[in-house]
Parts: sequence; C-alpha cells; structure tokens
Amino acid sequence: MNIPAHAPLHLLHSAAFGTLATHARQPHGFPYPTVLPFAPDPQHRPMILVSRLAEHTHNLHADSRAGFLVVDAPDGDVLNGQRVTLLGSFEPVESSPALVHRYLRYHPDAQRYLVLGDFTFWTMRLERLRYIGGFGAMGWLDGAELDALPPLGFEEERALLERHVDKAALPKGLEVLGVDRYGVDLKRGGLRIRFAFDEAQPENETLHAALEDCIERYAD
Repeated sequence: MNIPAHAPLHLLHSAAFGTLATHARQPHGFPYPTVLPFAPDPQHRPMILVSRLAEHTHNLHADSRAGFLVVDAPDGDVLNGQRVTLLGSFEPVESSPALVHRYLRYHPDAQRYLVLGDFTFWTMRLERLRYIGGFGAMGWLDGAELDALPPLGFEEERALLERHVDKAALPKGLEVLGVDRYGVDLKRGGLRIRFAFDEAQPENETLHAALEDCIERYAD
C-alpha cells in the first residue's frame, strides 16, 4: 500500500518519546530496547541525547545499526493508533549552540544532563521505515522518501521563531517548539500538538506566512 510520506513525518513531530533498539554486546546480538526522549532534527529524524555510560550508547559504538519505534495512541488503542518503525544507523553529532537551543525547546529538563558533561547528541541516518496508520493502512518507505525538500537549518528556524514567535502574544501555557516546511510543533498544557500546514512550504516567504497563520489561530 502506498503511504504518503507526510503521515510518518507528522507522527515524528507529534511524539516526545521513542523506543531505541540497539544490538546488545552481552548477550551478543540480542535486541536491547530502551525508551528515550527525542526531538526531530531538520530532516525529521530522531535526535537523542545519551550518556556515554549508558548501555545503549556502548551498543551504538559497537554497532551503530538500530531501530527506533514511535507510537501515537492517545486513547490507549495501540493497534488502531499510528506508529512508525525507523531502521538505520545512529551517528554522534556536534553539540552546536543552535542544535542545543532547539533540543532544549523540546526537552527543557535536559539542561540538567548537559551540565554533567558526559552526554552527547546522536542523530539517526535513516535507511527505511515502516508506517502503520491503523488497520489496513501500512507500508514501507525508503529513508529518502520521508522528505524530498531542502531541510530548514537550525539557524533558519531560529530566525523564523525570533521574527514571528518571540514577540507574539501567545496564550498562557502555549509554547512554540519548532517549525519546518510541513508544520509547527506546539506544546499546550504539557501535551505536544502538531499543526500541519495545508501543503508543504518549499519557499521561505510562504513559510513565513504559514507560521504567522498558525500563531494567529492559536492567539485568538
């Protein structure tokens, strides 16, 4: 079945946690699953913050191949909810100020781990993914099919937010976490909300207008 790429893409922006499955060193070769917070990177791939001492980090250093499962079943009905399984390899990435700033918007509590000094960021290099949107709605996609548009860089996104969000009169309890060419990530009452644009915004000018429209809707 043909799966529209925007379905798993929006799901990856709707969830705050995922299940990372690495290859165990002891006992060798067994799947080693663990639950971790994550934030989508500019290409919508999971970006995780892990301790150098953690078992899953040691596993990734030995074998970077991994699976990552993201589920959205707010009513508890997992079989009829959305889920996506990502297959690929995790790679460490440099903790640039822009990257850290973005991750902390999604997970502000992570600041206490960053000050410890032994936590590093890793991002998934995506090979394939399988999306299930409920009974009878499922299929495989190649990693490159998730997003064919040029990604919005960390600095570009930050400039967008500074221009449109920082000075906006947002309702109390509403936060803007991030923006990309397909939608806006929001948080209200501690819950993640994905505001999907009616269509992708490949041009920055139309992206400005789409972000303004999102803010206006929630500011009313």
